[in-house]
This record gives sequence, C-alpha cells and structure tokens, in this order.
Amino acid sequence: MEKLLLTLLGLGLTAVKDHQSSYQTRMNAFREVKPVELPNCNLIKGIESGSEDLEILSNGLAFISSGLKYTGIKTFEPEKPGKILLMDLNKEDPTVLELAITANKFNVSSFNPHGISTFTDEDNTVYLLVVNHPDVHATVELFKFQEEEKTLLHLKTIRHELLPNMNDIVAVGPEHFYATNNHFFFNPFLRSWVIYLGLELSDVVYYSPNEVQVVADEFDVANGINISPDGKYVYVAETLAHKIHVYEKHDNWTLTLLKSVVLNTLVDNISVDPVTGDLWVGCHPNGMRIFYNSEVPPASEVLQIQNILTEEPKVTVVYADNGTVLQGSSAASVYKGKLLIGTVFHKALYCKL
Repeated sequence: MEKLLLTLLGLGLTAVKDHQSSYQTRMNAFREVKPVELPNCNLIKGIESGSEDLEILSNGLAFISSGLKYTGIKTFEPEKPGKILLMDLNKEDPTVLELAITANKFNVSSFNPHGISTFTDEDNTVYLLVVNHPDVHATVELFKFQEEEKTLLHLKTIRHELLPNMNDIVAVGPEHFYATNNHFFFNPFLRSWVIYLGLELSDVVYYSPNEVQVVADEFDVANGINISPDGKYVYVAETLAHKIHVYEKHDNWTLTLLKSVVLNTLVDNISVDPVTGDLWVGCHPNGMRIFYNSEVPPASEVLQIQNILTEEPKVTVVYADNGTVLQGSSAASVYKGKLLIGTVFHKALYCKL
C-alpha cells in the first residue's frame, strides 16, 4: 500500500510539474519586452485607475471605461466606483470628462465597468453597452448617450444565465450583442485552477431580447471581441492561446471559424479601424506580470494587424513598453492619425502617429 501511495504521489507531482511548464508557456512567463517608442505620446491627465476598454465614434468622440475592480488585479482606487470618460479627439490637446449617469433604478455606487461597445441607430441615437461587475454576477448596462448634456441615460440592465462572467462585448443592435465569458466559475480559487490546468471552458454568446445562444466555445480565456466594418466577420481574442480567431457571421447570428492568427503575446481587447479594417490590439507581453509587482511592473504592447483575412496578415508592433511609462495595456484604438492606448488598472496614452 505504501508503495502504491508513493507511486500515485509521484505521478501527481509529475502531472503538476507538466502543467506548470504549460502554464508558464501560456502566460509567456519568461518574455522580456524590447521597447518600441512612438515620438509624439503623452499620458492623459485625469486617468489614474485604468482605461480598460476604448470605443471611438465616427465623429471622434471616444468613450473610455475606467476604474475596473477585478479579482487578482491591482486597483489604485478600491473605494471609488468605476466611470465612463469622454474624450474629443478632434481637439488639439484633448482632455477627459467624466460622464454623469442619470438613472432611476441603476446603482451608480456599484458601477464597475469592463468591456464597452457602441451602436448608432438610423436616427443617429448612440447607445453605449457596458459590461458591468456590480457583484459576482456580470450584467450589461444599456445607456443612451446624450451628447449635448454630456450624460449617459441608463435604459436597462441585462442579465442572463448564459452571460455569467462577461469580459467584452460588441454591439450589433441597441439590445443585440456578442459577448465573451472569460471564466466558467465564480469562485476565484476554481478560476485559478482552470487557468493553471488550461481547461478550455470559456465561450462566446449571442444575445438578443428574443434569442440567446452560445455561438463559439472551448477557449483558453476568451477576451476581446469585435466585428469587421462590413459586419461579415467577428474577431475573438483567446488570451492564453495567444490567438485571434476570425469567424464568419451568418444571418442567424451563428459563427463559423475561418482562421486563427497566432501571436507571441497575450491578446486583450480588439479595436477595428472603420476605414482600413485593420485590427488594433492591446496586449500583455508577459502574463505573469499582470499580477502587480511594483518592482517588476507589467509591460505594454500594441499590435496592428493588417489584411487579417488574407493568407499572410501583416502584424506590426506599433508600441511596446516595459512598464516604465505604461503598465498593463488592454486596448488600443485609432482615429485620423491619433492613437489611444488603454490599460487594465494604470494610466492611458495619447499619441499622434
């Protein structure tokens, strides 16, 4: 019996060691960043506690989600609710403005925004959809943007059993969207083990008021999601597989995988240039460092992916920093030669390309 127990213990330790190697590979644990600088960049005043996701309207107004509080992730303002910031990229020296939220039933004090997306209706009404973490269960908050008043009118809270752990969202209608669930469990301990073991329990869900369905699954942490300018293709970032997947979108909202692009980084949010169709991706070069250590801060990296639908997409590292300037980049978006780079919990960068 003793020999059997020792054998089982040895096998168990070997399995853990094998998973440790796989875990380190998936986290890019040993990657160091070679800086790639841009000449005309400045940190954005007024952003000190994250700019996790970005969304730029066709008129140059940019929405920024800030103040995310998430298990295992650093926060510099733990007692303050999250907020949505507005920035006008048409101005020579743009600044940020916090958008006031008007609501009857929505609890602003528990607002904890994550991924965001906009939808502009035929009458030019702008809807902002926000993934929110008011507690362990995620919601989508639907707002109407009131441009003259510079406010967000809360219209509705969306909850569904197939949307328990949302990360990002892409709107395809005022109340229609695709969303990523980056975790299966609510419990942080179980989440950690799923990530460590590489269990592919993450998925993508299509939501409408009349129909909700899982349209893609078996991801090693599904993260950013976006759609092509013509609405034909959906892009999904699989963070720990270092991949961006390209799906064909069908009339019934289902998705068919067309191809995957493998990258040497942990991909986060995806923005799509409405003019060129290029993908701009906020990335984490070394996933181990996102678990904050001030002595070895998390690095930042921004990729531009051109011609993603072709056999040989062009991938360019547009910006990279070892954490000296910008820590934990999560999003990047462009507008008329201007680049915004957001972070999970740190600052934000504004660059003229």
